[in-house]
Amino acid sequence: MRVAFGLGSNIGDRVSHLKAAVAGLAEGGVGQLRVSSAYETDPVGGPAQPDYLNAVAVGETTLAAAELLSLAKSLEHQAQRVGTVRNAPRTLDVDILALGALVLRTEQLTVPHPRAHERAFVLVPWAEVDPGFAVPGLGKVGELADAVDASGVRPGPAVDLGEAHA
Repeated sequence: MRVAFGLGSNIGDRVSHLKAAVAGLAEGGVGQLRVSSAYETDPVGGPAQPDYLNAVAVGETTLAAAELLSLAKSLEHQAQRVGTVRNAPRTLDVDILALGALVLRTEQLTVPHPRAHERAFVLVPWAEVDPGFAVPGLGKVGELADAVDASGVRPGPAVDLGEAHA
């Protein structure tokens, strides 16, 4: 099943955190990864903080949603992410954006991600790597990206985050 992850970092060595996340996804059971370019993005919500480096990784997996959530949390933990307040700065954020046509709402996880379709920092890199991804109930990523204000999203450093780039 096709899965999309949003990756973000705004503390420490942001590039290394994103590279480690991509490697961890591949090692954790997500194959055929395609990774967007890195984008510098303005923080959205939360306290004053540095800009983010964001990317999206899309791949194939046989893992269940709960297993993917556990993998994402494990990668954040390995990056020494500390959960303090909502939208606080972080070493690494790994969000499951969508998992095929699955629609899931539990206390632990909502898929598709409930705010992904509103966030340029998610949609711009996602549209780069997989514009045809159909987000259940919302439409194709490319169309969603065209509909958001992307003024807070800029090309980031020209780095190879791992796996194949779109």
